[in-house]
Amino acid sequence: MEDIGDSNASRSARKGLQATAPGDEWLKDVAKGASRDAGNVPEEFLGDYLPMLAHAATFGQRPARSDLEAVRLLGRRAAESGISTRRGADLYLSAARRVWLELPAVVRERNSAAVRAAAEALLQVMEEAVATFAEGHAEAGREMVRWEETNRRELIEDLLRGDAHLGELVERAEPFGLDLTRAHRVALARPGQRLSSIEAATRSLERVVVDRVGDRDVLVTTKEGLVVVLAPGETPPVDKRTSRRSSPTDTLGGLIHAELSRLRRGGPWRVAVGRAHPGAYGIARSYEEAREGLITAARMQLTSPVVEGQDLLIYRVLFRDQPAIVDLVHSVLDPLREARGGARPLLDTLEAYFECGGVNTATAQRMHLSVRAVTYRLDRVRTLTAHDPVDPSHRFILNAAVLGAKLLGWPEHELPDPSAALRSD
Repeated sequence: MEDIGDSNASRSARKGLQATAPGDEWLKDVAKGASRDAGNVPEEFLGDYLPMLAHAATFGQRPARSDLEAVRLLGRRAAESGISTRRGADLYLSAARRVWLELPAVVRERNSAAVRAAAEALLQVMEEAVATFAEGHAEAGREMVRWEETNRRELIEDLLRGDAHLGELVERAEPFGLDLTRAHRVALARPGQRLSSIEAATRSLERVVVDRVGDRDVLVTTKEGLVVVLAPGETPPVDKRTSRRSSPTDTLGGLIHAELSRLRRGGPWRVAVGRAHPGAYGIARSYEEAREGLITAARMQLTSPVVEGQDLLIYRVLFRDQPAIVDLVHSVLDPLREARGGARPLLDTLEAYFECGGVNTATAQRMHLSVRAVTYRLDRVRTLTAHDPVDPSHRFILNAAVLGAKLLGWPEHELPDPSAALRSD
């Protein structure tokens, strides 16, 4: 931001009423009254505006460019001090009204034409000053928005990386309402279609998330084509008086997916939510879980549009020891290649069978097959692998192997040599 504190125009603006001529002492009372009228906006934000009004009404003098520049800088200072444009305008309008009412008698003794000219000159100064004040206020406001957005992005980048100095993170997070001693979680949303600008997706989403979980400990931004939501570790429960049944939007992931799905472009959206972890470095951990969730959901072709971190733990366990899962898939499922039609039909049947809770009828309905066909395929699995899907002790091994095959893209992609994978581990 521009440093206006040391500029010549700023120093001129700060002189305020001290710059008034000896005969202008009455303007001090005008300044106090205008301040009260505007809700106690400090008188210093009038600068040399009152003498400008008095001189315009008395001598028809228009403000110099330097005078208006000082007013513009006062508008910037007002924005930086948290004074709204409306309150600043109220201050200037009230001051103009009071100046006209309190003008010395010499002005009122003029003829009607002279009084009209004085009023026009005063109104001209008022219009130019108010417009210039608002312009300076808007300039500062835009710069503050850009500054806040830049700092927000840099803060989130450092939080997601998890490698910044903790003390600096705590200090930088405080203005954004983040308490880094609390538990937080990170949600990532990926559009199914390319968007020309993903920024628009964050605006409405931020309002919805803030309305649901509060305005503290919430940040919404974008990163590498993804929408990033940082939220408290626990989502407030739904008010039972207004919602008796659970809804997909009761969860953070469901809330995000529902809001983004309302957008005209970008769908279908996939949302992954990391688990809640305490501390600043817990944010980076939750982010990694959410990112891994998006990758796993795509690789496993999961049908659910919302993936929770805790639901992917089994996949993380399986894939953490890749040599072991390669060995499991190779040892248990490789014999399925000998089946007529290859391993894929039997793998799909096993996957549907496990997802249906081991019920042949439900499996048949899902796969649009007869129950007899499902039973035949399960028998072929037992014959080829020596593992019976109906036997609980065998079912776990087969289920883990099927999940591992999906993670590895088998049988469409060849498995690494299990013995070589184990040697390189």
